[in-house]
Amino acid sequence: MGVKQAIKSLDAFPRAEEHLLQKTQSGALVSIVGLVIMAALFIHELTYYLTTYTVHQMSVDLKRGETLPIHINMTFPSLPCDVLSVDAIDMSGKHEVDLDTNIWKLRLNSHGHIIGTEYLSDLVEKEHAADKHDIVLGVAHLLYGFNLIYLFDDEKEHHDDSNKKFQALGFDQEAENMIKKVKQALVNGEGCRVYGVLDVQRVAGNFHISVHGLNINVAQMIFGGATHVNVSHMIHDLSFGPKYPGLHNPLDGTVRILHDTSGTFKYYIKIVPTEYRYISKEVLPTNQFSVTEYFSPMNEFDRTWPAVYFLYDLSPITVTIKEECQSFLHFITRLCAVLGGTFALTGMLDRWMYRLLEGLTKPSARGGVYR
Repeated sequence: MGVKQAIKSLDAFPRAEEHLLQKTQSGALVSIVGLVIMAALFIHELTYYLTTYTVHQMSVDLKRGETLPIHINMTFPSLPCDVLSVDAIDMSGKHEVDLDTNIWKLRLNSHGHIIGTEYLSDLVEKEHAADKHDIVLGVAHLLYGFNLIYLFDDEKEHHDDSNKKFQALGFDQEAENMIKKVKQALVNGEGCRVYGVLDVQRVAGNFHISVHGLNINVAQMIFGGATHVNVSHMIHDLSFGPKYPGLHNPLDGTVRILHDTSGTFKYYIKIVPTEYRYISKEVLPTNQFSVTEYFSPMNEFDRTWPAVYFLYDLSPITVTIKEECQSFLHFITRLCAVLGGTFALTGMLDRWMYRLLEGLTKPSARGGVYR
């Protein structure tokens, strides 16, 4: 008996006799409010426990020798596919022509509907060598590639050199046929959708979409001058790697339409290497970026031709985004804290209300007796 009594003395929750307990309406009201609050807090904590959240960490980028994937999906509503070319240059000025890449060009009518497809391999139309028209464009791309490193120094000299090579090859008739075809496409209001993936070196550089692949005399005959080249464009998707949850590419959905003017668009892009680590421990290497935009109007004295440039540079800092979730022990701890705190608070509130009501009712009862 002594041991049992000693154990009972340790009871922190003694029970009173039933006839000693007094139930009140105020106590019932406080209990209902407390139960509602505890149920809401329980649902909130359970939702938080089942939801994953992300943690960002930064470190120095140590990657070497990897390639940078560039996903392109753009529409040029005012330029036919025959005159558009995609070119890439790295920081050293080297023109990358032997890229492991796939680029497609979709011919669009004036209403934006697809009417034909062209496939470009390694930025040069090698897959269509059997077709005379594609030979013209392939040679134009190739000759342009050999001279592209001088593009920013003296573009006119580059076109003149290309023109001499064109004449040496003697394909004036092919060029004339292409000019007629492109002019007819311009009259019909044809556009072009360019999409695919470029794999470039992980160094600063640029890629651009333009009519630079044409000989300058051919371009002059087609457009009648650089001021008549309309590089209006819509960027459906531009990214530097696969997308992860919550990623927003700032250029997606960009629309730039020119009316009665021409010029060069330049997008200055700062790429931030990123790793996304799923809660399953799977790692997704990708990149996010910020961008600023500049437009340079074209006038009749300019020696360059309009284009859309994407000039990119890589940040030396890599961002790691981790998916994490609350541990079960943390969940139980928070649950006990919020439920226990709510229970204690409602108990204090019940006692205060009881004493307040008791203080208000007792004087009136005494007054009735003395009367």
